[in-house]
Amino acid sequence: MQLVSVERAHEYSSCLPAEPQQQSPQPPPSWPRCGSVEFRRVVLVYREGLPKALDDVSLAVRGGEKVGIVGRTGSGKSSLFAALFRTAEVNGGRILLDGLDVAGVGLRQLRSRLAIVPQDPFVFSGTVRENLDPCGRHRDRQLLEVLNQCHLGPAVDAMGGLDAELLHRGRTFSLGQRQLLCLARALLTEAQVLCVDEATASVDRQTDRLLQKTIAERFRHRTVLTIAHRINTVMDCDRVLVMHAGKVVDFDTPAALRRKDGSLFRRLLGGEADRDASTPAGEQTPSPDVHV
Repeated sequence: MQLVSVERAHEYSSCLPAEPQQQSPQPPPSWPRCGSVEFRRVVLVYREGLPKALDDVSLAVRGGEKVGIVGRTGSGKSSLFAALFRTAEVNGGRILLDGLDVAGVGLRQLRSRLAIVPQDPFVFSGTVRENLDPCGRHRDRQLLEVLNQCHLGPAVDAMGGLDAELLHRGRTFSLGQRQLLCLARALLTEAQVLCVDEATASVDRQTDRLLQKTIAERFRHRTVLTIAHRINTVMDCDRVLVMHAGKVVDFDTPAALRRKDGSLFRRLLGGEADRDASTPAGEQTPSPDVHV
């Protein structure tokens, strides 16, 4: 049984394909300036024999637009981010960021120009400073500023400041605080495009409100793509992208999709769209198997 772990370590270290390491031509320092994102007939298959995770996906997001992404489990929501960050290479089509094909940009350059708040907060053992700014590019004043903007300033002060040590996987913080720490890390990138991958799925509503408030304030003029978990998050977006079986089903304003007869968006809301429009969005509840 122990030799199985040796076999797996050997496979992971020598048999799996590696990401391309070549340096592509450097994009302009100001790229992306507007934050527009366009998918042109994108096809993504994770490995041979599997169904298409993205099936001929075409969509255009304007710079500074706030887009909510909804759909049932396996509809292709997270695959959009995987294709954008090139953690999985597309099998067809093109993805343009401010008109520049991301396939021609080096992975280091591409990923340094984007920001993401993941569903599962990634915090490693080390100091608060090392978690926020692992490359040491920012001054203490900037680090403290983003911590305060993410409502973590008092908690970090109580621990002893930026040089306070975090326990394994950040267990010094609660789950909600770890998610806020990931948001603070994203804010430091000053990226024009922020991807939020169901970041509020496992946090309480108070932390959810703090996350949404900070994102709304700091990314007011930037592009935000949100795989949303709660309905009130979706209803605040400029447009909602509805995915099903790897395809784009609808892409319109929340109000228009709620009014559209027979729309998948209305079914995803579990009938909430048929209720009185004056009902507060935060009181609406999706069906349990829906990620909205």
